[in-house]
Amino acid sequence: MTETTQTQATPPDGAFSPYKPRSPEYRLAEKVLRGLRQGLFHDAFAYRPLRPVGVDGPLVRRLPGRLRPYAAWRRHAVVVGAGLLALFLGWTNGMGSGAAPVTGLLALAPVLLTLTRPVGAFWVSLMAAMVSSWLAGIHANYPWQPGSYLAHLAVLTVVAIRTRPRTAAWMWAATAFYSVIADALFGYAYGNNSSPLLVLSALVLLAVTVWHIRKDAEQEMTAQQTVTEHERSRRTLLEERTTIARELHDVVAHHMSVVAIQAEAAPYRVQNPPPELEKAFATIRENAVAALTELRRVLGVVRAEDYEAPEAPQPTLADLGTLLANVREAGLTVERVTMGAVRELPQGVELSAYRIVQEALSNTLRHAPGASARVEIGYVLGGLALRIVNGPPPEPSLLKPSPGSGHGITGMRERVSMLGGEMTAGPVDDGGYEVAVFLPVAAVAEHTDDDEAGA
Repeated sequence: MTETTQTQATPPDGAFSPYKPRSPEYRLAEKVLRGLRQGLFHDAFAYRPLRPVGVDGPLVRRLPGRLRPYAAWRRHAVVVGAGLLALFLGWTNGMGSGAAPVTGLLALAPVLLTLTRPVGAFWVSLMAAMVSSWLAGIHANYPWQPGSYLAHLAVLTVVAIRTRPRTAAWMWAATAFYSVIADALFGYAYGNNSSPLLVLSALVLLAVTVWHIRKDAEQEMTAQQTVTEHERSRRTLLEERTTIARELHDVVAHHMSVVAIQAEAAPYRVQNPPPELEKAFATIRENAVAALTELRRVLGVVRAEDYEAPEAPQPTLADLGTLLANVREAGLTVERVTMGAVRELPQGVELSAYRIVQEALSNTLRHAPGASARVEIGYVLGGLALRIVNGPPPEPSLLKPSPGSGHGITGMRERVSMLGGEMTAGPVDDGGYEVAVFLPVAAVAEHTDDDEAGA
């Protein structure tokens, strides 16, 4: 296949080309017209009700309790008051012509319309000003009758507050354009009173624009202060975590290291120690070293948020044998029962199950020394069931219960809740204690050969 390249011929000078680049003036005019359309014509009569405001201001708090809820509508009351004043001026100005009710309502309607359709109220105000001038027939107040004068000024102010400053600028420009056209058509006979309105409305719109800019700046400053406060709280939290980690290391790690060293040196201080004693000290040392390893891992997490835990294998249910052997050597008689077909479970479920059994047996050693325990593991449909139950401590007993921190049951519940499981814990009838847990496991869809062929 032969590859061909088409080259567009350059039109001669003066020839029309649809691809001719547009001038900056044309693009500017296009942008201006687009802004005018978006500001004054696009969805001009869309329903945009004025919302009530809060009642937590310093002045509102001084109102009586029964009047305070009505303060949320104070902006509506101000707009209605301005509309009634425009109604009064329009009515009194048209008393001699017999069109007083109409001119009064024409002054009231656009002001009230700003409460629901602000941009549409501007166009209604312009149309009402034209009709009022035609009905009143008073040449000295052309083209703005007193009622229309106040109504249009109120409309410009309310709409400028409720919309963007650019929309308010377009409304002022449209008002000036109407005033120029009215003066060009009938100004030679009636005069023109648009200059005071344009000057006063320009000052009002300038003040509203400054208010908008200040409000936006305050919101931006508030947002920046919120971010700064969040970063400050985060830095304080990191400092506190570092302090806690340092204190834990200085206190706990030191004592655990001493325990491990003393347990290793103790058999050498006794002549001909029995094997049981050597084994007991070896177990103590192994547990102390394991505790130090776990402590260093936890301290690493506490010290910094970006800490990467060492890639050490996490315990699973397959390691329960070692755990049960340790607690048996500590003096706890424990029995293990496994029901159902043993299968591999997700790592989070395996780790949580191991930690729950570990915490429950530790509680038995701590609160019911000398008691026997039973660990039941059930591989059931849809999850894993655990039941750790211990009997009452023997009486009389030389071993006394040791108080704990009280966070063991809470920690187990948090693990179960994190996996979406269920847990119950409480005493049983014979005086012992029971912990029952169910951890759900999502079923893995098994694809048959037919399914694979169909896929």
